[in-house]
Amino acid sequence: MFLKPDSVPHGATLTADLCIVGAGAAGIAMALALRDAGLDVLLIESGGEKDDPRIQALYAGTVADERLHSPLDRYRQRRFGGSTTIWGGRCMPFDAIDFEPRDYMAHSGWPIGLGDLLPYYPQANRLCEAGAYAYTAEQAFDRPMRPMLDGFDSTSFSTDTLERFSCPTHFGHRYHRRLENSAVRVLQGYSVCNLALSETGSHIVGAQARTLDGRQITIAARCYTLAMGGLETTRLLLNSAGAGGQSLGNAHDVLGRYYMCHLAGTIGTLSIDAAERVWHGYERADDGVYCRRRLALSAAAQQRLEVGNFIARLHHPRITDPAHRTGPLSMLYLAKYFIPYEYGKRLHGEESLTPGATLQHVRNVVADAGGIAKFLTHWVRHRTLAARKFPSVIVHPRAPRYSLDFHAEQEPNAESRVTLGDGLDALGMRRLHVDWRYTGRDVHTVKAALAEFAQELEKWGHARFDYDPDSVEHEMTRYGAYGGHHIGTARMGSDPRDSVVDAHCRLHEADNLYLAGSAVFPTSSQANPTLTIVAMALRLADHLKGRLAARPA
Repeated sequence: MFLKPDSVPHGATLTADLCIVGAGAAGIAMALALRDAGLDVLLIESGGEKDDPRIQALYAGTVADERLHSPLDRYRQRRFGGSTTIWGGRCMPFDAIDFEPRDYMAHSGWPIGLGDLLPYYPQANRLCEAGAYAYTAEQAFDRPMRPMLDGFDSTSFSTDTLERFSCPTHFGHRYHRRLENSAVRVLQGYSVCNLALSETGSHIVGAQARTLDGRQITIAARCYTLAMGGLETTRLLLNSAGAGGQSLGNAHDVLGRYYMCHLAGTIGTLSIDAAERVWHGYERADDGVYCRRRLALSAAAQQRLEVGNFIARLHHPRITDPAHRTGPLSMLYLAKYFIPYEYGKRLHGEESLTPGATLQHVRNVVADAGGIAKFLTHWVRHRTLAARKFPSVIVHPRAPRYSLDFHAEQEPNAESRVTLGDGLDALGMRRLHVDWRYTGRDVHTVKAALAEFAQELEKWGHARFDYDPDSVEHEMTRYGAYGGHHIGTARMGSDPRDSVVDAHCRLHEADNLYLAGSAVFPTSSQANPTLTIVAMALRLADHLKGRLAARPA
């Protein structure tokens, strides 16, 4: 059921078995998993059903280097549904190697393994509306799926693993009715600003929540779960007092450290001897879900090269370069000011073009009017008007020439961190300051993987990959920290000296406070985090169901 904000009196105390803070993918997944558990669950969300600039402004903060990190109120949404209101829908699970300690990857290793999440990934797939839990071409398709590079056979790279795509599903819209018709209480418009410790310093006894118009309430629950996103969860802990004069959860100065996103970029030219050998588009599985093959560096190759996880996709030429002579790409460049920031930056970067280059884009548009009409017709039918949207821009170049779009794991680095800045938001909370950094290992991961791919193509003999190895670091930082993948700021581990939560996502310093979301990930994998965020939330819901049912309220 949904509570109206004004139905809760100022100064009131709400009680619950479990208070979930944040109604994004993790919070809503947990609430759905617990709605029939016979527990009193309160789901509290700062924002409402629609975007509110005043609420969104609570996310604002500062960054150490604006070239390397986007403003903090971008790529995430403070509203019911969270950042699923703007996500692209790409789903894929983590790989077994992602959970393992690797002697060449500093601070790697999880206290759980892939086997601990496998029971929850299928349900996570269903909640994300990404179809069956089938992530190879053989599993997902009864019919033969077109090969990405026909005849390419490599022990280092596979082209058989898939990305699957959600609608993309807006969790707030999709699951509103299920929550409305359940015993879960949903309270919108209140932002949790502080967590209060017991006198013994080991137990949360209350959460203070406020509205922008000055009302304040207290939530007294048996257990609390913070599901506010990789940055905001950490911000609340940093703003709450812990034992010994430190922030809550920060007794060993780990909270906020090891901040990761992903390493991403577009580089080089892949030339192939026959256009019919290559397919870089999407196919729909029998359940209607869009799927796409990708190049995935094998675990054995990662270990041999001593690199992080790495995948790549065949991609159209760089949009900003009018030499591609492709009308739809030039049209996208000229329309850059009408494309949402989250996608426009990835499409265009921050490059400024000369008047001559802009004129060439105009010429491309005029010369390829037929191609543009075909592209727009497909986009309107299969993206704008479709319930399950075509995932991204796919342009088949006139000549078989492609760039390589890569996505790679980032090494955990204690000096890459988020801290509290000097400014206060409208609720009196200190804002975040982000200092995102990358390491030499990160550069090595991308360089070594690209070199391996070029070598494997040379062995094959039907294609060539040309790129400038000296440009790799520039290309992997062209867009800075990738998008909304905020990972690792409250990492999971067995030792409180180098982690914030345990294997069940419980804060080491408070026996009834849990964290849900990518903040707890010790490493980032190559995968977009949403599917694993939901799987981890379902696993946590199972744990809490057992814990809270073990004794009466």
